[in-house]
Amino acid sequence: MANIKLGIMGFGVVGRHLYRLALESDDVEITAISDIGQAAIIHYLLETEGVEGIDCVLDNNTLINEKFRTRMLCSDQPCEVPWDIFDVDFVIDATRIHNTHAFMQAHLDAGARRVLISTLPADAIDRLVIHGVNEDSIVSSDRMICAGSATTCALAVLLDALGKGGLDVERAFMTTVHSYTSDQALQDRAGPDRRRSRSAAENIIPNSNASPYWVEQVMPKFAGKLAGNALNVPVQKGSMLDTTLVFTDPGIDAKTINAALASGAQAKPDILGITDDPIVSSDVIGCRQSLLFDMQATLKSGQHMVKTIGWYETLGHANRIMDVVRDYCALDSRAGGRQ
Repeated sequence: MANIKLGIMGFGVVGRHLYRLALESDDVEITAISDIGQAAIIHYLLETEGVEGIDCVLDNNTLINEKFRTRMLCSDQPCEVPWDIFDVDFVIDATRIHNTHAFMQAHLDAGARRVLISTLPADAIDRLVIHGVNEDSIVSSDRMICAGSATTCALAVLLDALGKGGLDVERAFMTTVHSYTSDQALQDRAGPDRRRSRSAAENIIPNSNASPYWVEQVMPKFAGKLAGNALNVPVQKGSMLDTTLVFTDPGIDAKTINAALASGAQAKPDILGITDDPIVSSDVIGCRQSLLFDMQATLKSGQHMVKTIGWYETLGHANRIMDVVRDYCALDSRAGGRQ
């Protein structure tokens, strides 16, 4: 299969992870990056990304590494980038703000064959795909696509593994204890609401989370059974999924849950991991799975309720974005070429 050509709009943490993953792969190249940041600053951030940095050079407005060349563009508006000139198979919109049908259509109108957003959609799109759970549902006509969010993928993978282990979840409530994000202020300042106006570096900030709603759309058997919220905490990397599960069967205990997750991890090791070590949030940095399930933390309360903990981080979500891109390109290849 020919190289998959990607364009990226918004070159924050997710965008830089995608660049690294493309550099590690033999089938993906980043053809263009569009961001309002200066090209020299973006290059600098790549050089300092992670422990070793990313080896590339900037020649005028072109990033060059040993595998591919990337044109740097200065825009954060989908309608302003001529994606057709760069012959991209996918535009990954990683701005976190262009999550509406109208913005995605603007990417398509500008020449993108498909557009995939890195956060949850604000309105109707063609498909939300959680690789490892519902990638078999994709069709070639999909143009506006979402690969979920890191939290959405973690919750869906947990529930999917329990279901495949023969455990029937009656109700579930999740709390994502989430590292702070780039749209939060480090100092108190007026923001979209009172709580999100407070310093991310100093506070545990309660927040809403749409992951339960979207998991119900992807996994209809959970319709009306899921709820959840978020706590943004002053941690830079590494997040935790705290889920309380209710089962009809009183015989389900921590051992049963752990066995189901261990079986799921064996079946899909790239998607789901397990650990029996007493880990903390910094230990999950670099995790490429959607969920690292914490075997030590599973607790049963009463007859029907079990609490679980799992870990995840942004790199895992970037990997799932790449997986979804490959899912569609493989589908096109089987159909005889680009669609």
